Amino acid sequence: MPSISDVIEKFIKELLKENKNIEIRRNELANFFNCAPSQINYVLTTRFNIDNGYYIESKKGGGGYIKIIKIDLDKNQYIKGVIYEKIKDNITYISSKKLISNLRQLGIITAREEKIILAAIDDKSINAPVKDLKDKIRASILKNILMSILGYF
Repeated sequence: MPSISDVIEKFIKELLKENKNIEIRRNELANFFNCAPSQINYVLTTRFNIDNGYYIESKKGGGGYIKIIKIDLDKNQYIKGVIYEKIKDNITYISSKKLISNLRQLGIITAREEKIILAAIDDKSINAPVKDLKDKIRASILKNILMSILGYF
């Protein structure tokens, strides 16, 4: 059974299929889903952020609203940003998993590619005696995979 966060996310994404930007009122949405406004905030901050291809604009006063804008991403620019800003010289498996999931949700990689990448960067695949070394090796592997997706190899 999906969580309330999953249901709210799906609802908002359905609205965004019709328009690339929508305006919603947090309290009205909370009333609609019979949840606290903080639950709406949680969904917006964790699932509709810049890493997931969304920009949020909030206006307080006069009833206030939240504007959600779906960003058209340039695949190559996005991956370059991921490589240089997110991965850097090392990355944990948990951070990698989230990053790969975002790439999948954005349609940059397929579900099959996601599974392959996750298998390649799993701790069980990286035989290193020190955790920091594993994170450095993982970053190198992940960068090489993403560069090959860009067509640089």
